[in-house]
Amino acid sequence: MLEKLEVIDSINVLESGHIEVRQATKILEDGKELSKSYHRWVISPGDEITAQDKKVQDIAKAIHTKEIVDKYKEKLDKDKLAE
Repeated sequence: MLEKLEVIDSINVLESGHIEVRQATKILEDGKELSKSYHRWVISPGDEITAQDKKVQDIAKAIHTKEIVDKYKEKLDKDKLAE
């Protein structure tokens, strides 16, 4: 029997407040791994998190304080002016 298993296997928090998430997708046949692939994404301070895994949401709520979000938005504004 084939089975598809998706698991968040890595969550890293950068000094900037960005959260790097890696999801492993495994294809199993009778419990034996046939293949594995990865999908990665980054959550920036202030990004919408309601569609994220509960563990990722909990980390984002703890890390993305008002101070971190404001600092990130300020950096984005400065970068726009520099262009």
